[in-house]
Amino acid sequence: MKRWQAVVAYVIIPGIDGSDEQHWQTLWERQWGASAVRIAPTSWSAPDLDDWVNAVQSAYDAAARQDDRVVLVAHSLGCWAASTWLTRHPSTPVLGALLVAPPDPLGPAFPRQAAATFTKLSAQPLPCPSVVVAGTNDPYCTPETAADFATGWHACYHPAGANGHLNSAGNLGFWPQGRELLDSLTRR
Repeated sequence: MKRWQAVVAYVIIPGIDGSDEQHWQTLWERQWGASAVRIAPTSWSAPDLDDWVNAVQSAYDAAARQDDRVVLVAHSLGCWAASTWLTRHPSTPVLGALLVAPPDPLGPAFPRQAAATFTKLSAQPLPCPSVVVAGTNDPYCTPETAADFATGWHACYHPAGANGHLNSAGNLGFWPQGRELLDSLTRR
C-alpha cells in the first residue's frame, strides 16, 4: 500500500540580482514548476534587508497556498534574508531551510551595496531544521566562518569542496549533491 505524502512547495531566495539561467536554483525552479515561488524584492541590486524579508514573506504566502510543507532554498545574501525572516516568524510552519554559501557580513568581500542593512546581522537559532552548505574556497566566506554560522543557526554544516561560491561560475548544473541535502530536509 502506497503512503500518501503531500507535495513540497519551495521558496527560492537568490542572492544579489537573482540567480541567472545556469544557476542551480533556476534549474531546480524550472524543474519544480508551480511548486516553486521565487522572491521578488524591489531592491535586487541594492539590497535592503526589510525589502528582502518582506519578499520572503510574500513568496512564503504564495507557496503555502499550494502546500503546507514549505522549504526555503537560499543562496548567498538570500541566506541572510531567509534566516532573518525565520527568526522574525518563529511560529510560521517551515519544513526546513537549505542555506547555501552565506557571505560573511564582516568579511572584506561582502557586497558594498548590501552593507547598509545586512552587516549588523548575526546567526541566531532557526526554528526549523536547516543545512548550511559552503565551498571550501568561497571568496565571500571562509569555511570556518560558514561553520560558525551553522552553529549559530543550529544547522547542520556541509562543506562542499573547492566549488567557490556555489553559483553558476562553478558549473554545478543541477547540482545533485545539493539536491541530496535538500531531500534530507524534505524526508523529515
